[in-house]
Amino acid sequence: MYQVEDIQLGAGSGAAALAPAGLPQAATRPVFGQRGQAAAANAPRFDLVVDLGQRIGTPEWLRGFVTCFGLCYAAWSLGPGFQPLPGAVPAPLPDAQFEEARAVAIAPLAYGGDTGRRMAPTDAVEPLTESPERPIVDLRATLGRDDGLAALLERAGVAQAEAAEAARLVGGVVPVADIRPGTLMDITLGRRPNRTVARPLDKLAFRARFDLRIELDRAGNALTLRQIPISVDETPLRIQGLVGDSLYRSARAAGVPATAVETYLRALATQLNIPGGISSNDRFDIILSHRRAATGETETGELLYAGLTRANGHALQLMQWDSDGRSQWFEAAGVGRETGGMTRPVPGGVTSGFGMRFHPILNYSRMHQGVDLRASYGTPIIAVSDGRVEFAGWHGGHGNAVALNHGGGLETLYGHMSRIAVHVGESVHRGTVIGFVGSTGLSTGPHLHFEVHRNGVPVNPLGQTFASRAQLAGADLAAFRDRLRRLLGTPVGAN
Repeated sequence: MYQVEDIQLGAGSGAAALAPAGLPQAATRPVFGQRGQAAAANAPRFDLVVDLGQRIGTPEWLRGFVTCFGLCYAAWSLGPGFQPLPGAVPAPLPDAQFEEARAVAIAPLAYGGDTGRRMAPTDAVEPLTESPERPIVDLRATLGRDDGLAALLERAGVAQAEAAEAARLVGGVVPVADIRPGTLMDITLGRRPNRTVARPLDKLAFRARFDLRIELDRAGNALTLRQIPISVDETPLRIQGLVGDSLYRSARAAGVPATAVETYLRALATQLNIPGGISSNDRFDIILSHRRAATGETETGELLYAGLTRANGHALQLMQWDSDGRSQWFEAAGVGRETGGMTRPVPGGVTSGFGMRFHPILNYSRMHQGVDLRASYGTPIIAVSDGRVEFAGWHGGHGNAVALNHGGGLETLYGHMSRIAVHVGESVHRGTVIGFVGSTGLSTGPHLHFEVHRNGVPVNPLGQTFASRAQLAGADLAAFRDRLRRLLGTPVGAN
């Protein structure tokens, strides 16, 4: 919009040209919306709307600022608040009514929800004086997670005593807690003598295990249990295929479960660098535990064998085996995973290095055969590598100490412990807690004295790197190879 001071309203309208001759210009009739020029020159100007971008600091600008602030404050003070409006809140339902309402809601229909509950009738419902009753009721219930067989039967309408008896009979064959959540149970309820008592349990049938079906039938006033064994073929499933662009996607497309593919990749990672160590022309070879029931159901279990045939013809064969109380993946030759690098026994830094030093207690210089590591009292001390405990007890100036033999002429010693957590002859793994930091022996404060000996000679611990590899031998190696041959003789499940 253009300003009055810049372009006068009515400019160029020809008003001056139409004025009668001899009349002064000021006497001419003003154009609509514009005062005469003489009047405009003498009258003071007053504008309600002030341009706050011009003449900043002048009285006119201040008046416009105050006007703007007043209008904004009036709009804010007269506007509605943001507080919630009070309203009527219905009273909460009693516990009994809430449970009845919840039973027919959506949430209980999820996995493991209660069954058999119905909404309580209102006052508008009139009970029938007499109505026909079904002779039997067939229904199917699902065992929920953290549920019980007796509780499930009671929800279905079975009397408490009879539900407990059914659970006792089933528990004599298979522990009730071992029945998997989600198990479907076919229940048949018989005729009751009157409406005031629960229906009797005529029949209960369900799959207790993959290889066993249990049926409960009524014989007179008692329940009898019948076991129905199901034939199961436990031949392992072998799946092979080309790696292609993605080992994971190729294995999943071949039918390997996702969890088994993850375990397979972790097994290969013990021997290869993934993904750099695998090419698209390699072939994967996977064997899974697999069971097929005579009724047609199948169940795929854990990974038994992880193989990889390289494009150059070399094959990597891995099978899981328990050795020294620990399960790990071994190659076909019985060689396990190599673990390298010495783990720091405590997280603290070095306070005294290896070599000659002035002893702070004995007050003379002598050889310091290890390093002192900073640690607070009670800090756990871990084994730097796999080994066997050669000594555990009091060791002169080292106080409470533990010595580990790692094989190959390597030994480590941990001194000044407050408490020892292992005993002589015990096998420990890398990262096992063997004791706790203290200040026993010739010590000026809590810390760990750590020594490394190679063939009986003390060496600087900071310059050592340990590497250990599990190796099967004797009867363990023979049993390992025998099982591997039997696994590789299984038929191929997919190509």
